[in-house]
Amino acid sequence: MNPALITSPVGVMTVLVAVVGFWFWLNRVTNWKIFNYLPPLLWIYASPVLLSNTGVIPFSSPAYDFLRAYGLPVFIVLMLIKVDILGAVRVMGKGVFVMLLGTAGVVLGGFLAYLLGQSLHTGPDAWLRFPLPEDSWKTFGTLAGSWIGGTGNMTAAHAALDGNSEQMTMAAAADQMVYLIWLPILLGSKAFADRFNRWMKVPDGRIRAMERAAAEATVEEKAPSMVQFVSLALVALGCTWIAVSLSEVLPPVALAGATIISGSTWLILIVTTLALMASATPIRQLPAAQNIAIAIIYVYVARIGATMDLSQADFSTVGAFVLMAYVWIAIHGAFILFGAWLFRVDVHTVAIASAANIGGAASAPVVAAHHRESLVPASILMAMIGYALGNYLAILTGRLGQLFGG
Repeated sequence: MNPALITSPVGVMTVLVAVVGFWFWLNRVTNWKIFNYLPPLLWIYASPVLLSNTGVIPFSSPAYDFLRAYGLPVFIVLMLIKVDILGAVRVMGKGVFVMLLGTAGVVLGGFLAYLLGQSLHTGPDAWLRFPLPEDSWKTFGTLAGSWIGGTGNMTAAHAALDGNSEQMTMAAAADQMVYLIWLPILLGSKAFADRFNRWMKVPDGRIRAMERAAAEATVEEKAPSMVQFVSLALVALGCTWIAVSLSEVLPPVALAGATIISGSTWLILIVTTLALMASATPIRQLPAAQNIAIAIIYVYVARIGATMDLSQADFSTVGAFVLMAYVWIAIHGAFILFGAWLFRVDVHTVAIASAANIGGAASAPVVAAHHRESLVPASILMAMIGYALGNYLAILTGRLGQLFGG
């Protein structure tokens, strides 16, 4: 039993929101370089771990249940109603197909890395006792969410696959360890732009055409009105209500004796589909949806950290998973390079396409600004495609491991 100092649900929620606010405030006012390597996301996750394991807040609370049942689907709706797939295609052209190949590399790479990890761990002929648990397919699915879309997809996949806090810890650690290597590679690729473009036989004028399309697609959001705020709330709550209601009545789906679609999976799939349908309507023009969504998801990340009981954790698996994540990212990189050769696109597009997957909406603009600042708006559009696909394909990645390797 965890004799927590703060047990009131509203008190617990206040602590989680305060943690999120503190780390973003500290990052903004200090601009410490450590945040370039250990971003606020990790501190937001780690701080509630410390608070719950020292008895300040509990490991379980109605506040956590509320965030999982309603906060996560509301976030998904608010984030995905802003997806503009056609806009991204108009600006990036064939670059979108390179990104989609990179996405396929994440799915296949996660599955192959999981199989490799299991082959090193199980069976009488295993030549290495690899500390990777058999249910780590949930961890691979969780990290696939981050590498296809972003933090929101990672948390959604974690919930859809019924993951625990230890699996989220493994995924978050691997995400950061790989990011520290992969981001400098994407940024450094600019130095080889001319040679890369000649090697890939990139058509003349491609970059100028992208910059013109990006300038035409740039739209600044205005401050939302009260009516627009209410409209956002209506859409988000309405879609959540429908998704929750359907997930409670739809039966689980089993294949080969394994449950591949549980109630949690139904919830994420349904709310994702409803949000994407809404994005094809004028609802997409409502301002401020993304800012609200990002605030919600960081509070949800803090909620996951708060449920992490260190006394029950086995950290010997983290290093094994990180190693498999490096194998995984190499497969993604191979797919990205194949896409560049196949579609004859420039190195700037290749770097942005990979960043839109591996880093999501937070990193894609950083890479774009380093390569071609005029492509920053296009990088955000491309990252939003990752958000649209992330929930579906992350769940698929995990379930493939469950069915064929578990």
